[in-house]
Amino acid sequence: MVTKTEETELNNLENQVDNGGGGAWDYLSLVRNLKVRRSDKVLKHGLSILNNPKFRSTLGPDEWTLYEQVAVAAMDCQCLDVAKDCTKALRKRFPESKRVGRLEVMLLEAKGSWELAEKAYTSLLEDSPLDQIIHKRRVAMAKAQGNISGAIEFLNKYLEIFMADHDAWRELAEIYISLQMYKQAAFCYEELILSQPTVPLYHLAYADVLYTLGGLENLQTAKKYYASTIDLTGGKNTRALFGVCLCTSAIAQLVKGKIKDDKEGSQVQSLAAKVLEKDYKQRAPEKLPQLTTVLKSLTLSS
Repeated sequence: MVTKTEETELNNLENQVDNGGGGAWDYLSLVRNLKVRRSDKVLKHGLSILNNPKFRSTLGPDEWTLYEQVAVAAMDCQCLDVAKDCTKALRKRFPESKRVGRLEVMLLEAKGSWELAEKAYTSLLEDSPLDQIIHKRRVAMAKAQGNISGAIEFLNKYLEIFMADHDAWRELAEIYISLQMYKQAAFCYEELILSQPTVPLYHLAYADVLYTLGGLENLQTAKKYYASTIDLTGGKNTRALFGVCLCTSAIAQLVKGKIKDDKEGSQVQSLAAKVLEKDYKQRAPEKLPQLTTVLKSLTLSS
């Protein structure tokens, strides 16, 4: 994840280069190091260097890194002739490179030659079954074709090998949610919480999924994870505060007349409501009446 400081540095350098102030190579290097995609800028400024033999010769081995960077940017921008030329230059320099092989298959993807690309990726995986990039490209290709079931299958196969890839678990969870497969999404977030228990985003997402599933046990667990999100964020997560109130109200409706009043639950809801009211007074006072109405309705229903 790019920090605000890094983003500011990148934007300032981009403005400098765009306005003719130099520093194109520094800008391209920073884009690469931060792993961000500003394809139109990379294509423009990368080509300006590649088309300048004198400057290009000063890069040494980094010249080939730039060819690769520009090739990917050109594919993003559908400048396929440029991507083809860059890939050809790389293949000539590295005739046996599997990395260049991946680029060539990505070019097939960019052309929409899905079947050829799939065959090529399958062949590459036979030689390098632990190549993470190829596994991820297959997922991306399936999604690009609208083949969501295929993307799920490829992601599950990938996670059987690379179980510690948090981004892949999160992507799989989001796909499941888009298909309303909430139990499967919950499993993904359980894996994420087990591996990174101090990340509030995972607690919050898991609580949302459980709340959506409904049922007394799920609601009670969701409330706990909303509470842990509040704890991990120092009481500053508005969504989690609302979650506590909603869960408390829903639980009260389900157990009404069956068990004695849950005084602890009511106290937690009251505390969350007070924090919300204080926050709205400071940041959105014009919406405070609407908030009060919502919180009052939740209190009455519980």
